[in-house]
Amino acid sequence: NYFTEENMKRKVDVLEYSGKIMKALSKGVLLTVKGDEKVNSMVISWGALAIEWNKPIFVTYVRENRYTKPILDKTMEFTVNIPLEKMDPKIFSVCGMKSGRNIDKVKEAGMTLVEAEAVSVPAIKELPITLECKVLYKKIQELKDLPEEIVNRNYPQDIDGFAVGANRDPHTAYYGEIVAAYIIEE
Repeated sequence: NYFTEENMKRKVDVLEYSGKIMKALSKGVLLTVKGDEKVNSMVISWGALAIEWNKPIFVTYVRENRYTKPILDKTMEFTVNIPLEKMDPKIFSVCGMKSGRNIDKVKEAGMTLVEAEAVSVPAIKELPITLECKVLYKKIQELKDLPEEIVNRNYPQDIDGFAVGANRDPHTAYYGEIVAAYIIEE
């Protein structure tokens, strides 16, 4: 059990933090899911903040062969975990280069889990800005509908779907309603 003692959570307005969230996203943040008692996080640098259906939304994109995808498809919940400054290089390396199929990323990266407020997926103390999300809609991207230049760069068909980084697998877009947003404080 990697859960920490109770931490204070300061609620935040997602719109007020949107610039900080998007700037961090461009450098890499964590997408976290929880399956049958196993927590898995992966580094993402693609995503969108939106208002859709009159709700605050975070859209995340997950490739077909990622370990995270079947967990997310089953639970339809995730957290987005964002550093206040720069992400710890060890967390970035473990969660960005290794698969949760083979290791316990929480243990290997030395992350501390914090109970969520509205979803079953925990927050991560070391990346204290947290968005808790419930998936309202998902849609697989159609490569035939994308410009050829984007397909060639991001979806090279000669690279296996289990490869880290660009590979042949399309992404599924998950539109998660942001049901809680806060900063974990000591």
